[in-house]
Amino acid sequence: MFSSGQLLFAGCFFIAFVIAAIYSYRKDLVLHKRYYKGNYKILLGFLLFIGLLFVIKVYLKR
Repeated sequence: MFSSGQLLFAGCFFIAFVIAAIYSYRKDLVLHKRYYKGNYKILLGFLLFIGLLFVIKVYLKR
């Protein structure tokens, strides 16, 4: 499906992307702690909403 060159490029790109993301996050860690307090509540609400949609879908399918 993919050539070996494409797979090699994808692997290198993924590794570089993860390293850049970790570097950027570490650099802005102080700002994240100051400005994004309580953001886990929003994430929890979002996941709860997605779960509720899934339950409704399964329930209405029967």
